Amino acid sequence: MKESDRIDAMATGLRANGVEVEDGADWWIVHGRGAGGVAGGACCATHLDHRIAMSFLCLGLSTQNPVRIDDGGPITTSFPIFMNLMRGLGAKVDEVGA
Repeated sequence: MKESDRIDAMATGLRANGVEVEDGADWWIVHGRGAGGVAGGACCATHLDHRIAMSFLCLGLSTQNPVRIDDGGPITTSFPIFMNLMRGLGAKVDEVGA
């Protein structure tokens, strides 16, 4: 039993950011958009899962518009240096309430 349905959460967040995704109960197909082809701009639900949160922040490195997440707390707990590593890659990370 997983805490969250990661396949659904990822497919939902990718779609919200302009990526075409086909998915089923235990699979998905992501259609490529090419360099700079993903609009971004959505706020993604992390379902308190650090893997989902980090994935969407990484997506934001290549989108036309910023990608936001609803809660970064689980990242801090499981991977405390992640935000600094993202900044080292050139990401602009604004932590609300930090």
